[in-house]
Amino acid sequence: MKEGLRRPGVLVALVLVGAFVALLAYGIGATGVDDDIDVRLGRGETPAAPGFELPVLAPTGVPAELEPAFADGSLALGELRGTPVVLNFWASWCPPCRTEAPLLEETWRDNRDDVLFLGLNMQDLTGEAREFLDEVGNSYPHVRDDDDGVARDWGATGLPETFFITPDGRIVGHVIGAVDADQLEEGIAAATAGRVSGAEQGGERREIR
Repeated sequence: MKEGLRRPGVLVALVLVGAFVALLAYGIGATGVDDDIDVRLGRGETPAAPGFELPVLAPTGVPAELEPAFADGSLALGELRGTPVVLNFWASWCPPCRTEAPLLEETWRDNRDDVLFLGLNMQDLTGEAREFLDEVGNSYPHVRDDDDGVARDWGATGLPETFFITPDGRIVGHVIGAVDADQLEEGIAAATAGRVSGAEQGGERREIR
């Protein structure tokens, strides 16, 4: 009799454990961060940059040969093929984004003949984003992501984050947090040459809201 009572108890316990494991797995899958890009960079690979098409926030500073890509008020990343790209995720409410802005602008002005800087604004009000650009004096083009979809696809978890992309659309570098001058120089060189610089920690950052 005791053995018979014990077996249903074991079965119930196994069912409960299984349900807990399934729930945990679901939670991880639903809320976990996709770190595939950083993992592959760590293996020396160059993952394909996830595509996007986003509205243009500020079309200033677009090189003449790329003007057709911005002309209709939206930009698809694939339209930039043939040009190395520095893609910087930012928001106006992010203090480290403001801190790194002068360096990004200076480096863009020094390298604009060889690489395109592209800002990606997110989790922001359009008016406040444009006011921020006026205040910091950024003269390179920016696009706007209204639903954080690009951040999820790219595995971005905070602001700012910067990715370096080759002319054929491969990611070769990622800086998590405010980027410094050496990281920018190395990332641009890597994107231009098509070699991996890897994923590395930058300065301050703010978690995505």
